[in-house]
Amino acid sequence: MSHPSAWQTHRQYAATAARWTADRWSKESDRRRTLRATRKPLVRDARAALAQAQATDPQKVTSLVHRAERELATAKRRVPDPMWLFASKAALVTAAAGYVGLPLVPGRVWMWAAVAVSVAVTGAVLWALLHRPAASPNEPTAEERDLLKRLQPEHWREHAEQRGLAGTLTGRPRLTESGIVVAVRLDGQWTTTKLRGSEDHIRALLGARTGLRFQIKAGKQGGWAELTLRTRSAADGDDLLWAPKRRSLGIDTVTGEHVTVPLGERLLIAGRSGAGKSVASRPLLFDASEGDTNALVIIDLKRVEGRLWDHRARVASTPEDVIAVVDELEAEMHDRLNVLPKGQDTWGPTPDRPRITVVVDEGAEVVTAADKVPFPEEDGDGKTKVRTRSALPGLESIARMGRAACIDLWWMTQKPTIGDGVPKQIAPQISTSICLAVRTPAEARVVLGEDAQAKGWNADELPAPGVALIRDGKRGPDPVKVRYMDKTVVINLPDQPIWSRTTTPTATGTTPTLTLVKPTTASPVVAAVDGTDARILDAIETAATPVRQKDLAETTGLSKGTVSKAVKRLTDTGHITRQPDGGLTADKAA
Repeated sequence: MSHPSAWQTHRQYAATAARWTADRWSKESDRRRTLRATRKPLVRDARAALAQAQATDPQKVTSLVHRAERELATAKRRVPDPMWLFASKAALVTAAAGYVGLPLVPGRVWMWAAVAVSVAVTGAVLWALLHRPAASPNEPTAEERDLLKRLQPEHWREHAEQRGLAGTLTGRPRLTESGIVVAVRLDGQWTTTKLRGSEDHIRALLGARTGLRFQIKAGKQGGWAELTLRTRSAADGDDLLWAPKRRSLGIDTVTGEHVTVPLGERLLIAGRSGAGKSVASRPLLFDASEGDTNALVIIDLKRVEGRLWDHRARVASTPEDVIAVVDELEAEMHDRLNVLPKGQDTWGPTPDRPRITVVVDEGAEVVTAADKVPFPEEDGDGKTKVRTRSALPGLESIARMGRAACIDLWWMTQKPTIGDGVPKQIAPQISTSICLAVRTPAEARVVLGEDAQAKGWNADELPAPGVALIRDGKRGPDPVKVRYMDKTVVINLPDQPIWSRTTTPTATGTTPTLTLVKPTTASPVVAAVDGTDARILDAIETAATPVRQKDLAETTGLSKGTVSKAVKRLTDTGHITRQPDGGLTADKAA
């Protein structure tokens, strides 16, 4: 073998040996560091026990002090030396053994051997420092180490009674990606609900900070509860800024999974002021307005969020606009249900008649402001009179029947109480609830269900902003960190066609679906009739006698405002004629 090749081989062997040595050094160093972190508190406890024993028996009459000394010695032996100290001792022992066992070795050889060993050890240490792996994500923090120690059964048993928790006992705690989880055994006097009410006692026993969130729920077996201390989140380190490539609603803080809410659900989105309700809803609004077969309608009397989306959504920002758009949505819903093919449960969205998502932003304001709105209507004598209209009956009808017509209602509110923020007829229709931080447990129960707290859905304990609970019948009570979608991002989104009853979104633009031509000659040119107008005309044609306008609302099931508009259109186009007594008859020639 030539000298260059031999030198190259030696270098390869040396590099391999250095990597192996560094790897072993790093692993052993981590192992010793973990053991020291776990066992050093035991030494402190043993010292405290010894001091207490010496104070109790200073003359060492009993064996109390001797037993404490033995326990302290045992605890010290169980704490390993740090890696640098262990290596130093090993090197000294090796050098001493060599000095004693090999006295005839020349000093020059000892010198070069010491130099070689020093270089090798130094190289291995430098390699380990430069290539040291990142700390394990499950390595406990200082706070978690203290909590894990106090959650041990021995510590809990010793302090439970003085903290008012006698009759409870913890199992062995474990550290997870979402915090510390421990099972708690309950005797006959305790229940999960009672333990949840004793959270302050638990916090005092553990010495936990006030801001640390607890979660207490029923265990997997009777007589057990599960206590979770949210010391960390599985969403930590993830980029929560919304982007087209990151279109999920948020990230589960327990599992780290991306959470999505599909279209077609009837949503209730609630949260107190400042909880991030508007920001949390923006990824959902994007999905509802994206694509050829999706259309978005926003009812926003505050004019804040709706203004951001007016290039992608139909926005109603006044009580009169709300009445008008609800009338159109209700008429569209009945039209779709009338032509729904036999045997088909739900409407299939198309570019001409897309899925419509109706978002009511701040429902409590809509219930109040759009309740008694002055609205002009024609009576049976052809006179115009002002009536008060309410948008709520139409919204309730959409909530009850809209799903089959592919018209979905999303209700958003800061006041999640029945009769105030969530109408009684709408609340039972909700299929998915998204609850950010609320003020009281009562509000959490309205949004998430009466059994919410018993099953761990404690929305009143959520941090704000940007953390939500999502109850859809599939998920558990794991908090979700929602994505942040900035206002400028919404404004810069590409435009989308705006839905209305006369023009509906298509892939290329807008297509008229109903054109009514007013007659201009004695022989009128009458447009084709469909939708709501066709229902009104059919009801008049099938009647044996002239029909009163007020009777048409009961016959067709439409609102009075919708009937009034349809009658006016049909009269203008010559399809129907109003008799002197106010009755309506169909023009057979038309």
